[in-house]
Amino acid sequence: MNNATSISDFDFIRELVRRHAAIVLEADKDYLIETRLTPLARRAGFASLAALIASLRTGSVANSLCEQVIEAIVTHETSFFRDIYPFEALKGLILPELLERRQSSSLTIWCAACSSGQEPFSVAMLVREHFPAARNRVRIIATDLSGAILARARTGIYSQIEVNRGLPAMLLTKYFQKQGLQWRIRPEIRQMVEFQQSNLAEPWPPIPPLDIVFIRNVLIYLDLEVRKTILSKIRGILKPDGYLFLGSSETTLNLDAGYEPVSIGKSVCYKLR
Repeated sequence: MNNATSISDFDFIRELVRRHAAIVLEADKDYLIETRLTPLARRAGFASLAALIASLRTGSVANSLCEQVIEAIVTHETSFFRDIYPFEALKGLILPELLERRQSSSLTIWCAACSSGQEPFSVAMLVREHFPAARNRVRIIATDLSGAILARARTGIYSQIEVNRGLPAMLLTKYFQKQGLQWRIRPEIRQMVEFQQSNLAEPWPPIPPLDIVFIRNVLIYLDLEVRKTILSKIRGILKPDGYLFLGSSETTLNLDAGYEPVSIGKSVCYKLR
């Protein structure tokens, strides 16, 4: 058996990932496919990555292995209070404004592609720290396509390296408990976040009308038509005075004319026109 991974093997994986997750992998990302899938192939008992791909081609492997392939390719890069400016906008203007307007109702915040949970937990800590009286009026929904990464997010357990990235020391001591070499976020923060599995490229589960959407550093990985579809679907469930946050290198420009950019401090977010 030829153990070398061929160009057609890489093309097959690219198409598999595009079909299941709408993520576009350019030809220069073959190294990423190799480095992320070779360990998976070994763990699954294949002699090589080429052997794993051959089984994927024939459809003779379990769906769970196909899901593991997708999950291994998807980037799960995240950190607490990543790119701090959106959180400053939340604290300084957006949450005070929306909480004032919604005095008789709750706020719903959606963190899409939440990975291992640092973003929604950052939002929860911000609410608890600066708007404690409103903590029971804020609903935080966090979704990701990876069941494995969501299972980890639900535990709220992080390494020393992870809590060192972006998390102020004061919040670490206040909202985390040391467990051996790791840190576990306290139950009062963990219970503020609802984790759900959802693939942005497939039909979405029911989502309530939203006040704030975080879908940051996601669209850049998706193909053009999927970006447009996602922005259109968000527009359909975002409340008229709601806010959309994208990554700093992302925009709605030339994708959806239904949004307009709004600068809040050093952050740019989007509102419905």
